[in-house]
Amino acid sequence: MPSIFSKSSFKTLQRFVPDYAPYTVTKYESERTGMSVVVVDREGPKVNGFFTLATEIHDDSGAPHTLEHLCFMGSKSYRYKGVLDKLATRAYSTTNAWTATDHTAYTLETAGWEGFAQILPIYLEHVIVPTLTDAGCYTEVHHVDGEGHDAGVVYSEMQGVQNTQGELMDLRAKRLLYPENVGFRYETGGMMEQLRVLTADRIREFHRDMYQPKNLCLVIVGQVDHSNLLHILEQFEDSILNDIPPPDSPFKRPWVDSDPAPLLQRSVVETVDFPEEDESSGEIAVMFFGPSCNDLLGASALNILLVYLAGSSASILENTLVEKEQVASAVYYSTEIRPNILIQFSLSSVATDRLEEVEKRFFELLKATAVNPLDMTYLKDCITRERRIIKNSIETSSTPFSESIIYDFLFAGREGSRLKAELSDMKEFEVLASWPEAKWQSLINSWMADANHVTILGKPSAILSKKLKSEEKARVEEQKKKLGPKGLKEMEKRLADAKAENDREIPKGLLEHFPVPSTKSIHFIETITARSGAAKQLGRLDNNIQRLVDSDNTTLPLFIHFEHVQSNFAHVSLIISTESVPIPLRPLLTIYLENMFTTPIERNGKKIEFEQVIKELEKDTVDYGISLGGGIGNPEVLVMRLSVEVEKYASAIQWFKELIWNGIFDLERISSTTVRLLADIPEAKRSGSSMLNSVEEMIHSAPASMVRARSTLVQALYLKGVRHRLKNDPDSIIKQLTEIRHKLFQFSNFRVAVVANIEKVAEPVLSWESFTAGLDTSKPLHPLEKRLSRISEAARNPGRLAYIVPMPTIDSSFALSFAKGPSSLKDPWIPALMVALSYLDAVEGPMWVAVRGTGLAYGTSFARHTDSGQISYSVYRSPNAFKAFQTGRAVVEGFVKGQTKFNALALEGAISSIVLSIANSEATIGAAAQMSFIRQVIRELPEDWNERMLEKVRAVEMDEIRTVMKDIVLPVLTAATANLVVTCAPVMEGELLAGFRDMGFTPEVRSLASFQDDYGMGVPEGADNEDEDDGMEDGDEEEGDVDEEGDDEGDSGGDDSKL
Repeated sequence: MPSIFSKSSFKTLQRFVPDYAPYTVTKYESERTGMSVVVVDREGPKVNGFFTLATEIHDDSGAPHTLEHLCFMGSKSYRYKGVLDKLATRAYSTTNAWTATDHTAYTLETAGWEGFAQILPIYLEHVIVPTLTDAGCYTEVHHVDGEGHDAGVVYSEMQGVQNTQGELMDLRAKRLLYPENVGFRYETGGMMEQLRVLTADRIREFHRDMYQPKNLCLVIVGQVDHSNLLHILEQFEDSILNDIPPPDSPFKRPWVDSDPAPLLQRSVVETVDFPEEDESSGEIAVMFFGPSCNDLLGASALNILLVYLAGSSASILENTLVEKEQVASAVYYSTEIRPNILIQFSLSSVATDRLEEVEKRFFELLKATAVNPLDMTYLKDCITRERRIIKNSIETSSTPFSESIIYDFLFAGREGSRLKAELSDMKEFEVLASWPEAKWQSLINSWMADANHVTILGKPSAILSKKLKSEEKARVEEQKKKLGPKGLKEMEKRLADAKAENDREIPKGLLEHFPVPSTKSIHFIETITARSGAAKQLGRLDNNIQRLVDSDNTTLPLFIHFEHVQSNFAHVSLIISTESVPIPLRPLLTIYLENMFTTPIERNGKKIEFEQVIKELEKDTVDYGISLGGGIGNPEVLVMRLSVEVEKYASAIQWFKELIWNGIFDLERISSTTVRLLADIPEAKRSGSSMLNSVEEMIHSAPASMVRARSTLVQALYLKGVRHRLKNDPDSIIKQLTEIRHKLFQFSNFRVAVVANIEKVAEPVLSWESFTAGLDTSKPLHPLEKRLSRISEAARNPGRLAYIVPMPTIDSSFALSFAKGPSSLKDPWIPALMVALSYLDAVEGPMWVAVRGTGLAYGTSFARHTDSGQISYSVYRSPNAFKAFQTGRAVVEGFVKGQTKFNALALEGAISSIVLSIANSEATIGAAAQMSFIRQVIRELPEDWNERMLEKVRAVEMDEIRTVMKDIVLPVLTAATANLVVTCAPVMEGELLAGFRDMGFTPEVRSLASFQDDYGMGVPEGADNEDEDDGMEDGDEEEGDVDEEGDDEGDSGGDDSKL
């Protein structure tokens, strides 16, 4: 296809519009350098870029990962660390990157095309022509500090993950799946022992080999000016031709021109120990090779089979192993796109002494499925639903098709024919629906049941935990001894010199040369609000959608908030007040919610088993779930949601009615759920960051809080009590669940939110009459709970409280402090606080430079919590959380005392970041509708609040910023006014205790178990060891961890709610 841009060296290879999405996909290729560009034209406020390089290496040096960091340290024309991010911040943009086994992607997220176009050539120069100095490699990759400790941003990152369960299992699997000299065998993030000896020259060599325009694909999604884009890229190519290998020089294309990975010649089962003091449960990972990634029909068939096998509680593997036999807490599946797709099944929280037995049972089920009759009705329903899910995901994603484009670039021909075949239509589903049962059975056999495989049995080991820590301690001591006082001084000086070189001041004129772009190219998505019933008390509206709603029914008192958008789906949510649920019963909501969609129901006097309920529910929906309302800004309420095709709007309402009032409290289902939730506790307690948040919830939330009641540290005890009662007094649990239903599902607790094309919805109000029939509609609507009313006394009066929690499962430390903050978005200091936090937290801003830039932590961040009247400061993955905390305080104190001057250009960037944050929150039609609901209903703000706030933000003066730093920000870093939680490796305990004590805190060292609370449930002595005849040990589900990739069953327990 000839290019429509005749003067451009970029030729058009493909241009098409998928028949199921209103987006145009265009692929270009440069005839000069071979650079690929794929644009997905999509309306919305954001433009997203993924600048992707195929990267292949045959060692564990971590060179691919190091470049992900080093490319941000400066480029040929911009030889200053941080200049890219400072310019990006001014242009409503943010940058990031990731390193996968087969590629490295650099991301650019921008509000509007104008800012994106301004940053694009600067960013690309950083990628293709970076400085890669010795000093940058020394500070960012690895160094030894003046105290003899290993540090460096990349090193610290890998130190935090290398000896975790998932990493150890994954690495051994790679070694067994792929032979030497196949890139998929290696740890591209870098192994610590190899990072310690990696040289700058090796990194430069890898960059020279891989970072060439012919190996680069720009994936851009948003409202793009194509002519402007190609002009920018022409100029960029002109600027780099003398810095890159000749474009016509020989080039071995990664992966495509490499020797292919051989298929497995035999099956292997190996046990991998991972460090963990709780040895009760482990994990199983089973891997197979599937079809070629370029076999599009085969890849689609594989996805359908995985959904059929393990997509929900009604699927064969999940239903048998989790629900009935209760030998695992979940069966997840995932795929990795490679020349031959890698299939993985993960079985979580399996009793350690039954790992081998459960692995064999898994294969028994697979083999039985392949030879026994399939449920072809359900399988075809899976095909139909998968098609709906894809259409819905294209609507709801801010970056549709980006993943498919990246993998097409990595493994397919450059002409784009495969990409067009994959994305232009969905005809493959018609072909799959016509396949006979025998065809599906043969695929189960060839890809899984009879295929060679690799199984990793992950086994917890307390001995290994101690061994690793003692070995690391001994290694560091030996390193200190070898260096001696003189050597340590030299290390300290070398690091100081490198930092000085890296941190050269960026000339003011360089930044000023790039103005803050206009906001005219930022196209926010508009929605139209309408109200019915009690929602009209928020104010009467005058628009076409409101008139349409009024014409349907004006007497139904049910609170219904409508958001009109252009969509093929209706997203219907029930927001439920929890105030009427007795406090002692609130922890039991974990089980209630988990069972909401997976319990039998009564219909016309007959019991419908839960498997049939799930199948029917999946047939009617694209998504469903129930969770705390954190995603809509109020975690103290519940949100129950169903997403359906718009013509099934009435069916969604009928499902709400059946699930709420016709659900049967089935003891077998309740017991199964309890065992499954308990089984996950050991895994939940392995995460330092998760447990940091759990402890914080326990000390800062009152018992009435839903956040606290559903915390891991409550569920750990409470569920043991439930398990005991289910065995000895099951009727008491049924009675409590019945009481919850009675208290919770009352008319006065209900608010409804509908996001849809209301013009296509039949009877948008009248359809709810069947739902409200029989309810007492005379009582007034309960006000929505306020998080502020459910915080603890410690949260209301913070100061000096500090807990240090040693965890043998982590190698670093995490910290989280809280202090008082504004409790309303209408607070007059909110605009100044927004600017202050944006300024402090900016990439390459004050905190970044002082903490991350010096290797004191992987990251830090401030957050304001107006719902609870608090402000927080967090330190993520630090070799010494006290030093990171202390440094953060010094940064803020410098501004407060006037010792550090505010940078006017950086303040402009802070305001631009606030604009980007608004665009991020409204990037899709669904997100825009949800934010409209949050503003009007949850936060009770005017519809134009964003516009008003941006005006106030732009008017903030420096003195106001200094004032909020003094009165609001500094207190969260001051012992007298803040509370603190730290989780850390046990070896760090003493140093952290002393440091925070010297700062003025009164720290206590406490175990995780000491924060647990059973809410009066009572856990009899010996309940921990009750024999449930299920082979499982104690555990719990970490909040929000219900769904994994490939499991499209609804969310039943997390806190990531949406409308």
